[in-house]
Amino acid sequence: MQNKSILIFGGGKIGRSFIGQLFGRAGYGIIFSDVDENLINALNSRHSYPVIIKSDAGDETMEITNVRAIFGSEENVIRETAQASIIATSVGKNVLGKIMPFIAKGLLERYEKTPASAIDIIIAENMRSAAAFMRGELMKHLPPGFPLDSFAGLVETSIGKMVPLMTQADMAKDPLAVFAEPYNTLILDRAAFRNPIPDIQGLAPKENIAAWVDRKAFIHNLGHAAVAYYGNYRHPNATCIHEALADPEVYDFARAVMLQAADILLAEYPSDFTPQALEAHIDDLLSRFRNKALRDTIFRVGQDRIRKLGPDDRFTGAIRLAQKHHKDCSLIYKAMSYAFTFTATDENGNRSHPDILFDEYLLRKGKDYVLREVCGLPP
Repeated sequence: MQNKSILIFGGGKIGRSFIGQLFGRAGYGIIFSDVDENLINALNSRHSYPVIIKSDAGDETMEITNVRAIFGSEENVIRETAQASIIATSVGKNVLGKIMPFIAKGLLERYEKTPASAIDIIIAENMRSAAAFMRGELMKHLPPGFPLDSFAGLVETSIGKMVPLMTQADMAKDPLAVFAEPYNTLILDRAAFRNPIPDIQGLAPKENIAAWVDRKAFIHNLGHAAVAYYGNYRHPNATCIHEALADPEVYDFARAVMLQAADILLAEYPSDFTPQALEAHIDDLLSRFRNKALRDTIFRVGQDRIRKLGPDDRFTGAIRLAQKHHKDCSLIYKAMSYAFTFTATDENGNRSHPDILFDEYLLRKGKDYVLREVCGLPP
């Protein structure tokens, strides 16, 4: 095995600003697997990249070194999977399934060459039940009897770091630079590791990862979206999340929505959270949302409503938990309703493709159709 190396699938914003940063600063060699040849060539030319931490106290730049990149072909992935000391994915659910055949073949070669070298795979994706999804996809491509559960630790995470969209002007200055907020805690599943958990500042292992994944979805993601949708409704010309939150009515509404979600979470996970801890978490999130230097946009946070209104996502997932525990979710319904009026655009005045589809194809068929077909709710 290579000494302290991490293979990261996805050289995007989370892969570079969060996973790569945490492991790079701890002395790991970083190998990115991607399909963007410009990114790959740039990383292999410089063997480093800057992470620019944006806060109201001023910018801080961290240079992540000992970096290389590979094109995500089957041959390359198999070779690197067999050699790395730990793996992470940060590609999104839609791409995750597509790389599983290559990872499966890499695991098989690793097992054949060094059967005692179990590998942990950190699933740095914003999705619920990520380990079960990955396990199911890997088993499709592994032979019967392969000891996946003992040979590979499928480590779910709760990704709380906010990484804003960069403007074209920002990217022109340095195409390898990534912006990020100061928050740097990676919550992950303690029980899933098959090797000792790396002693890295910022890793926060938890016993019941499902509770923390749901906290991210139903407080962080839900609250963020509530700010974007209600903020856009009240201030259609506003660009940034902090601008929306400067309106006390938007701030108070988002906080009330998040507190209602916290009450639902407490019913589902009474042993994992306290009301005081969740309220403190909400106030910390709202403070982070108001980070002016981050310039996180209403467009970024609210776009892709087809996914964000989906049957297991931030709004409908919280509503289902509320129904399970007979809890009030009226404010969550109200916050979700503002998504139907969302009009934010990017810096060039363009809407995202999923949002165009949402308005011109789905919403034209009526709100009942959207509730039924997108949200999976009875109108």
